[in-house]
Amino acid sequence: MQVLLSEPLTTEKITVKIADLPASLQGLKLVQLSDFHYDNLRLSDQILAQAIAISNQAKPDLILLTGDYITTSTEPLKKFTKHLKNLQSNHGIYAVLGNHDSYYQNSRSEVTKALQDIDIQVLWNQIAFPFGKDLPIVGLADFYAKEFNPTPVMNQLDSTKPCLVLSHNPDSAEILKKWRVDLQLSGHTHGGQIIFPILGPALKIYENITKIIPEKIRYSLPFLVEGKPIFYHWEWLQGLHQIGKNQLYVNRGLGTYFPGRLGCPPEVTIITLQS
Repeated sequence: MQVLLSEPLTTEKITVKIADLPASLQGLKLVQLSDFHYDNLRLSDQILAQAIAISNQAKPDLILLTGDYITTSTEPLKKFTKHLKNLQSNHGIYAVLGNHDSYYQNSRSEVTKALQDIDIQVLWNQIAFPFGKDLPIVGLADFYAKEFNPTPVMNQLDSTKPCLVLSHNPDSAEILKKWRVDLQLSGHTHGGQIIFPILGPALKIYENITKIIPEKIRYSLPFLVEGKPIFYHWEWLQGLHQIGKNQLYVNRGLGTYFPGRLGCPPEVTIITLQS
C-alpha cells in the first residue's frame, strides 16, 4: 500500500520557562512525538525511523507521546511497537491515548497493553512522578472520551509545584485554565496538515462548509468526531501558546491523513525546560 504524500520531517527545538523549577531539573530535555496513525498508509517506516533516530540523538530525559498511535485498526500495533522499542530515554516514556486509540471496540485496552509491553507507561486520568513530587506528569483521558474529567486528577496536585499535562486534544486547555499547568503537550490537529497562503488551514475551510450540511449527513463525513468539529480553537493549531497563566504546545504529528501534507511538515519536538 502506498503511503500518503508527506513533507520532509522537521525538528522543532524550543525552550520553555517553568516557574519554581528546581535547580536539579534545570535544562531538563523532553521529546514529544504525536499522532503516528501507523497503518502502512499514513506514516512510512522511513519517517518513523527518522523520528526515533532524532529523538535518541537528543538524549532526552523524558519522552512524551500524545496519542493516536492507530487509525481504524489495532492490527499494525505489533509492527509499530517493534519500532518504538528503539526509543531511548533517561527517565522513561509516558503516553496518553488519542481519540482514535480509544474510539473503537477494545482499542483502548489493546493499544494500552501494546505500549506497556514495551515499557511505555500509559496514563489515563493518572499522575506519574518520574522526578518525584517536584514535577508531576499528568496524563488525561481523551477529550471526547466519556472518562474525560480533569477535576479529580488536577485537584490532587500541589499548586505551589510545577506540573506537565499530556492531553491529546488541545481544546482541553480551555477547561484546564482553572488549574496551574506549567506546560500542556497536545497533538490531534496535525498542525492543520494543509495550510494555504492567505486562506489558512484547509481543514477550517472544510469545517465551515460542513456546517451547512444536515446533521444526519454530517455524522458520516471524514475528519469529524461523531459529527463534532475536529477542534474548536483554531488559534492553537500548532506551536507554543499562552492560555491564561498556562502554556500549551501543539505538535503537528508524524502521521498524514488524506489527502496529505502541504505547508505543514511532520515534526519531532525537543523541549528544554528552564526556570
